[in-house]
Amino acid sequence: MLIGIAFALALGLAFFVVKPLLAAGTDEGTLPVDVTLQTDLKRRRLVVYDNIQDLEFEYQSRKIAAKDYEALRETYTTEAAHLITESHEVDRQSTEEAFIEREVAARRVGRKSEVVPDYTCPKCGFENPVPVKFCGECGAKLGPGTKLQ
Repeated sequence: MLIGIAFALALGLAFFVVKPLLAAGTDEGTLPVDVTLQTDLKRRRLVVYDNIQDLEFEYQSRKIAAKDYEALRETYTTEAAHLITESHEVDRQSTEEAFIEREVAARRVGRKSEVVPDYTCPKCGFENPVPVKFCGECGAKLGPGTKLQ
């Protein structure tokens, strides 16, 4: 009985150790944390450009047939065009997001720079720093109509 429990526990632990190792290769759609979409598109575009350059070299050194060269060149050129289009779309979106962020920052600055009403006591002239009902210096009652400016 004790051996059966120990075996089941060992089997369970082995499962939890091996599962992440086997599942590590299944996340093909996610990017690492330090890679942005723009840098990934740029990297992929540079790889395609290198592939086109290698294809040109292979064709000029007569290692590839003309028919295969044309098909591969068309494929690589189409892929490069799609990557360029995606890059422009991402740039346009980031430009729009930057515009929105600038507008939000401008409104926040405008909100912070609003003039706070001056609560000056009409009796002693003391400038109260916050809205109060009574003067902090002389204790005179400040009504809603006693605000100056």
